[in-house]
Amino acid sequence: MNTSVDATDTSTDLSTRIDFLYLSEPDMVAAGVTDMAACVDTMERMFRVLGAGDYRMAGKNADSHGAMVTFPDAPLFPRMPRNAEDRRFMAMPAYLGGDFHAAGVKWYGSNVENKKAGLPRSIHLFVLNDVETGAPVALMSANLLSAMRTGAIPGVGARQFAREDSRVVGIVGPGVMARTALQSFIVARPGIELVKVKGRGARGEQAFREWAEREFPGLRVEIVATNEDAVRDADIVTYCTTSGGTPENYPELRREWVAPGAYLAMPSSVRLDEALLAPDVRTVVDNTGLYEAWADEFPYPTYASIPIVGCHFTDLIHEGRMAPEEMEDIGKILASGQGGRRSDEEIVLFSIGGMPVEDVAWATQVLANARDRGIGTPLNLWDVPVLA
Repeated sequence: MNTSVDATDTSTDLSTRIDFLYLSEPDMVAAGVTDMAACVDTMERMFRVLGAGDYRMAGKNADSHGAMVTFPDAPLFPRMPRNAEDRRFMAMPAYLGGDFHAAGVKWYGSNVENKKAGLPRSIHLFVLNDVETGAPVALMSANLLSAMRTGAIPGVGARQFAREDSRVVGIVGPGVMARTALQSFIVARPGIELVKVKGRGARGEQAFREWAEREFPGLRVEIVATNEDAVRDADIVTYCTTSGGTPENYPELRREWVAPGAYLAMPSSVRLDEALLAPDVRTVVDNTGLYEAWADEFPYPTYASIPIVGCHFTDLIHEGRMAPEEMEDIGKILASGQGGRRSDEEIVLFSIGGMPVEDVAWATQVLANARDRGIGTPLNLWDVPVLA
């Protein structure tokens, strides 16, 4: 089969030649990888496919985040890396059906020390494969792919759960993830006027302010002193922090700070008070199976190992403090045609863990754009395989 034509090609061409398209980071930009509005639309389509069950990821329940290589605190070999913050290698494979009908894997290495050399903490590649033969269809630079799909998920949630008249966003942790999340919030709720920001230091806060005011002329950005200041009176709240240690060290979020009707998008760790775990606060996740897989791979208390709030939900289910049906699945909500928020006063807490099906979806769309625009470098794997 000639796999250089289409990731969804089902022709009977008997050629053994395999070509694939290489897309550098500039190629990805030219092909629209940073188009947040299109990314939010694509992630919403992805969730509908996910909610219908037409997908597979790794692990025994086909819902695993991926496979990770970590390192010991005291390596016995002189060149083996030592355990440190974000020191890992990871593969995240998935198949996504529906109109996507594509498979692929994101592979990356991560080391916080990269920043000293002017490099991103993690360096990502993505391979998109033909579903029938398994042959590569595209090899892509994937840092922007990953960042954009991560940021688009809070925007899909905002379309469903944020009030249509949302005006104020509160951000704790103004890094890259917060930038893409804000982009998606404004796609979903274009009436946003004010962003309140709490960071760890003045440099990061000021950099975020300058970026946001440049990206969205007329948007007001207010630097605040505490998490509480960021959350109070906000229609949309997101915590985009990186946290180590135990859940007691995670950044705090209290219900008394949260406005009625607020949408809380959580792609990272947060320490919730008991009032935010009351039955009248709606708890939604990006995929229930993802958190069940994490609970199996990192047994209770999972939240101490995986600082994503959905893992706190599965810990609470383990303790008998939350009923399984209280952890709703956004994909199933979308696939069923149900509406989003139920009332103007409803508080919705949305956990975002990240999944390789998201990378497959956005990679498939960006590849289609690249082909339409004649972007990328064709590469040859072989004309005739030596071993077949």
